[in-house]
Amino acid sequence: MIANLSIPMESKRQGGDQLVSKVVTTAISALLRQTELLEVNVRAEPVAKLLQGSVDGFDCVGQGLLMHSGLQVDQMEFHLQALSIDFGALFRGQVQLRQPTQASMRIALTEDNLTESFNTPFLKEKLQQLSWEGQSLMFERTRISVNEDQSLRMQSWVRQGEAEQLFEIDITARVEVENRRKLKFVEVTYGGDPTAVALGQMLTEHVNQLLDLDQFALDGMQLRVDQLRLRNKQLTLYGVALIEKFPQRNRGWQP
Repeated sequence: MIANLSIPMESKRQGGDQLVSKVVTTAISALLRQTELLEVNVRAEPVAKLLQGSVDGFDCVGQGLLMHSGLQVDQMEFHLQALSIDFGALFRGQVQLRQPTQASMRIALTEDNLTESFNTPFLKEKLQQLSWEGQSLMFERTRISVNEDQSLRMQSWVRQGEAEQLFEIDITARVEVENRRKLKFVEVTYGGDPTAVALGQMLTEHVNQLLDLDQFALDGMQLRVDQLRLRNKQLTLYGVALIEKFPQRNRGWQP
């Protein structure tokens, strides 16, 4: 993807590394609805090598990120080593990779991030693909908690069709990574009456199909997880981002 940006003339007089950092920061910001902090640092020694499009390293650190889909991320880090870019395209306000690359990554989500994300129209619509006795299920007031024993708890009120009655679903599970790209609930326990348990089992199966990271990645990027941690009220993912081209906003994320 080509990120189209307007670069002031004074930017062209900055050092090459400053120019690259500024353009990439602006391009990444365009992928997000809101950020509390976003810092990009490009390393090149000597800086003159940027004229040939050679970059020694690239670090991106973000905090308090809100995606256009409504999904939230507390902290995000991407660290790339050597890569090749089209330096001339920067003066047109464009970010272009000359070849695919990959970055080490760390993504952290708090309980509140997870809770808010599961209550966005983006995820609620995906949950409502479930049906019970021929009627769709409406999920309300979903709450995600990270327990001291490193398990995850998911509580939600569920309405069947237009019925007034609400069923409370209460799921506690451990989270594993499958094939480096899918998050999966395992060792699941359910609370509530038999109806709530049956709905919880259906929800677990659906969530395990839903949490495929390829469905959440930006276009041009794939996320692969090597380690997952649940502690200190946070879910943290460690792994790599495979970047085929500079990412663009995923059309499926748009409200």
